[in-house]
Amino acid sequence: MRTIGFTVLLVVALLCRPSAEADDLRALKARTAGDVLAWSAENGRLRPVMESFPKGGDLHNHLRGAVYAESWLDWAAEDGLCADMSVPALRFKEKESCATSGWITAEEARVNEDYRREIINSLSNRSYVPTLNWSGHNDFFATFPRIAASPKRLGDQLAEVAKRAGRQNILYLELMETIIFPELFPLLGDIKLSGDLNADYNTLMKGKFGAAMPELVASARKQIAAAYAKKDKLLGCGGDAPDAGCDVEIRLLHQVVREFEPAMVFGQFILGWQLMADEPLMVGMNLVAPEDGYRALRDYTLHMRMIDHLYTNLGQRNVALHAGELTLGLVRPYQLTFHMREAIEIGHAKRIGHGIAIVYERDMEGLIKHMVDNKIMVEINLTSNDTILGVSGTEHPLALYRDMLVPYALSTDDEGVSRIDLTHEYMRFYTEYDVPYFELRHASRNALTYSFLPGGSLWDSEACSRDVDAGQDPGTACQALLDESEKARMQWKLEERFRSFEDNMRIPVRKRTSFN
Repeated sequence: MRTIGFTVLLVVALLCRPSAEADDLRALKARTAGDVLAWSAENGRLRPVMESFPKGGDLHNHLRGAVYAESWLDWAAEDGLCADMSVPALRFKEKESCATSGWITAEEARVNEDYRREIINSLSNRSYVPTLNWSGHNDFFATFPRIAASPKRLGDQLAEVAKRAGRQNILYLELMETIIFPELFPLLGDIKLSGDLNADYNTLMKGKFGAAMPELVASARKQIAAAYAKKDKLLGCGGDAPDAGCDVEIRLLHQVVREFEPAMVFGQFILGWQLMADEPLMVGMNLVAPEDGYRALRDYTLHMRMIDHLYTNLGQRNVALHAGELTLGLVRPYQLTFHMREAIEIGHAKRIGHGIAIVYERDMEGLIKHMVDNKIMVEINLTSNDTILGVSGTEHPLALYRDMLVPYALSTDDEGVSRIDLTHEYMRFYTEYDVPYFELRHASRNALTYSFLPGGSLWDSEACSRDVDAGQDPGTACQALLDESEKARMQWKLEERFRSFEDNMRIPVRKRTSFN
């Protein structure tokens, strides 16, 4: 049981003292909020309180995996797609109709309760139970090829995720998405690379792929603009009653699918590098697909070298990488010993997604020190790690990261597949690891501090730090940073929400707290 103190009384007393220091008052209000959170956890009210807790952002979130299965089914039904109930999966028609393709319509699946249940379970981890030869890892990654949706639904996806985030008091999302993909196969599918990355880059850029690059970038930018416009329209942004999701800032990470032959992977990297230069909403890149896949393991170092080649020759970009999403038994032991280090030292990762295999890395202590010294953050995905890798509680390296002061933030990974949200992850963190309020707030702040938003951080400014501690409006020196830094402005907005949250936290007075 968490102990609830008498902080509320102290705050009241301090408010009555004209000479009270503002920063002491802010600290006391924060401790009060912690007491209210503890009381809420003990009295069945943790969810609504944690939902209102300000969350800086979700930095590890795959857009395709963030959408709930019910939405995919609804859109498929509305767009005339099919349902292959032998899998089950959503499909585009292969012939003139779903029936002649050997399937039923998605609408038929939607209105039939048995079919609907099977589709939802197939497109998510709902009702998952480990069975022989079918693990959480298998169940998770099998969902993605079962999804089919019209490209015009990209805006619908953004709207769904933004709406959910707005209800949870989340300020910012970085969503991983592959905008251009099928178009690359005819341009890259038959090309064999040599391993000499300078020569391979020239081969790709002097061929059909390089010639198509301006058109590919223009197409991606057009799709992004259309999706954002549709998202705003669906949420009523700019209207009389905008949804809370309109206040959620969204940026994108170019998502490179690694489980293909080298030319296809290198081409995706090159395209992403150009997109990050030309499209302001594309703020970084990541490498996706199971890290234990055949090609992912075979070409792991090659993929890191591809990133390094572009980083060195075409200019620095923001890189976040899935690395160490492995554990003993999933792969051979030696494959656990170098992925995180190479992601950081060769792949230039500023953030590591998952980082479960840190305890197997060669010179773990040295690598952790490097992460601390260079402010390389770990994106923590508690539910995903539990489902996919069977790692949770004391087996999770989160305790190690916390102890060694490695920066971290909570994220959802694929909230639609896992049937969760970011509030759920904060609740899990709070209850399973007995985390104090001040650390929850620190983790929330980290999501913006280590985001790829442009500009300097609020916390690198002594003037802004003082203004935050005092709970006052930004002074002249701090305002200068806010005027020039998008990141700092978002961080200041988070601090305003924390101030409001902490000012309004109260343990309710009740006539009876139990039946004793």
